[in-house]
Amino acid sequence: MHSDPVTVVRSFLEVVRSGVDPSQAGRFMAPTVTAHQVQAEAPAVVERSPQQYAEHVTEMLDAYGRFTLTVDELFGSGEKVYARWTQRGHHVGEVDGLAPTGAPVTQLTSAVYRVVDGLIVEYWIQIDRYGLRAQLER
Repeated sequence: MHSDPVTVVRSFLEVVRSGVDPSQAGRFMAPTVTAHQVQAEAPAVVERSPQQYAEHVTEMLDAYGRFTLTVDELFGSGEKVYARWTQRGHHVGEVDGLAPTGAPVTQLTSAVYRVVDGLIVEYWIQIDRYGLRAQLER
């Protein structure tokens, strides 16, 4: 098993969420993970398997190419770990009906992960969707 929750989340971000190897999601995630999409206008809760999460990251790679993910903050308390990161790529695939422009894109994201027995079981994620949309429409 993995070590402490902060190490689990750091490794998950560096290996899976970064797009380096999304197929490794099962090493860091429980078979079913509760994902809270924290959005003021339309909050949602979805259940994701590691395979579904890997597919989600692959979709991001299709949209933004090989991107870089820089962890800006990462700290934890008990089962919960806070992470904030900056992702930089290029608009190389269709996103929300917008044709690719090739323009650089920066995405700012923060999340709180809950880790139990060395696996992510739940997370709450906030993405600067307005800022992302403004970049895609320019």
